[in-house]
Amino acid sequence: MKETYVIALDQGTTSSRCILFDKSGRAVSSAQKEFQQIYPKPGYVEHDPMEIWASQYSVMTEAMAKVGASAEEIAAIGITNQRETTIVWDRETGNPVYNAIVWQCRRTAGMIDRLKEEGAEPLFRERTGLIPDAYFSATKIRWILDHVEGARERAEQGKLLFGTVDSWLIWKLTGGKVHVTDYTNASRTMLFDIHRLCWDQELLKYFQIPASMLPEVKGSSQLYGYTAPELLGREIPIAGAAGDQQAALFGQCCFEPGEVKNTYGTGCFLLMNTGNKSIRSEHGLLTTVAAFTGDQPEYALEGSVFVAGAAVQWLRDELHLVHTAAETEECCRRVPDTQGVYLVPAFTGLGAPLWNPYARGMITGLTRGAGRDHLVRAVIESMAYQVTDLIRAMEQDAGIRLKSLKVDGGASANRFLLQFQSDMLGANVLRPACIETTALGAAYLAGLAVGYWKDREDVRSNWRLSEEFSPKMSALDRETCLKGWSRALRAAVAWADLEEKNS
Repeated sequence: MKETYVIALDQGTTSSRCILFDKSGRAVSSAQKEFQQIYPKPGYVEHDPMEIWASQYSVMTEAMAKVGASAEEIAAIGITNQRETTIVWDRETGNPVYNAIVWQCRRTAGMIDRLKEEGAEPLFRERTGLIPDAYFSATKIRWILDHVEGARERAEQGKLLFGTVDSWLIWKLTGGKVHVTDYTNASRTMLFDIHRLCWDQELLKYFQIPASMLPEVKGSSQLYGYTAPELLGREIPIAGAAGDQQAALFGQCCFEPGEVKNTYGTGCFLLMNTGNKSIRSEHGLLTTVAAFTGDQPEYALEGSVFVAGAAVQWLRDELHLVHTAAETEECCRRVPDTQGVYLVPAFTGLGAPLWNPYARGMITGLTRGAGRDHLVRAVIESMAYQVTDLIRAMEQDAGIRLKSLKVDGGASANRFLLQFQSDMLGANVLRPACIETTALGAAYLAGLAVGYWKDREDVRSNWRLSEEFSPKMSALDRETCLKGWSRALRAAVAWADLEEKNS
């Protein structure tokens, strides 16, 4: 039977999804399932690794069933995943030794403080391209080894394995036969030399992490292994993997240096392709490995915002101000502005470009007239403000002025957000016909590896523009909005500084 589809497994922070794509890059079937968010203490965020696997497997079979696709019709599987989230499991039993520690978790901020006090920050920045932060995997692995009874001894005996979520899923899909990751995910661990493309022994020694725990690192578009036959009835090649943001960059066909995309997901992630050149940021951005298909590594500049769509979930689940994310656009349009209300969604600290793990969420500018719609609008506007800060930092690092921004992710369905984003940037915002570019990128990487798509030009021909947003706001109004945001940011940072001084 003809191989008709490529499967993309999109394992995100709040849900697991599966999308089947055809040769035109069209999503022909999808399924999605949310899973539990675990908050043991303030600033702690965890997931159950077995629930991640169960939810991902169930949506895969569901998406196939919706179109009656058999295993014989699947050319390959590509995986994209929440990055930095850390899982440690037993090599023999396959059982996790602890919950997955999520990228948002701030429990290891003290380790980063000590790293900086010891003068190790320049070493990590030079080797990994990252600004040391609790965001990345290294301190999370160390925490598990230090706090789970017997974990360090078992790790040193070679009995434990570490992986980001891609590694965990590949391990489960192959029945425990393959322990692998790709360059993009490895580059987010704070243990990987992005210039030599290998695990760095000096950094491993610093965190006292046994090298035997680490997965083999391979390219983002190549055969890793095959699914265990009992899972889907046939061995299917697993041939693509990339961290969600690098997958989205690839799915947006940002193949040339200077091309930029932003994903509005749980967080906001802005990436610029810098080609074969790794640019060190002087303005709070990260240097990371991009998904590539050739022999030469490709790099990207990245700005990471920890809370974007997660703030909409907060409105829905904690404050009960909206029932669905789609309602937020209606709220925004019911009021002409926020009445001077700003929300800084530093629920898990601030990412780029400030990198302050102790900042906390703040609502400023409240008056008696401020109501539900003003607060909802402030949440949506906060996404655009944070992205604007990243764009300005990126323009300074790269020495170019942004002409347009490609966007994707769930919140890019919000037309109010994209118009406001265009107004804040003073640049055009381009939304493609398929906003599921994270999953699409994973599908492309897998499909290219098995010959389902011929080359990058074959892939690029699939990209279609859905809507373009152009600036409408006056320069004066834009400046007023941005000045208010800057004041609110300073207030959130001042709160963190005051708390630290009084502790």
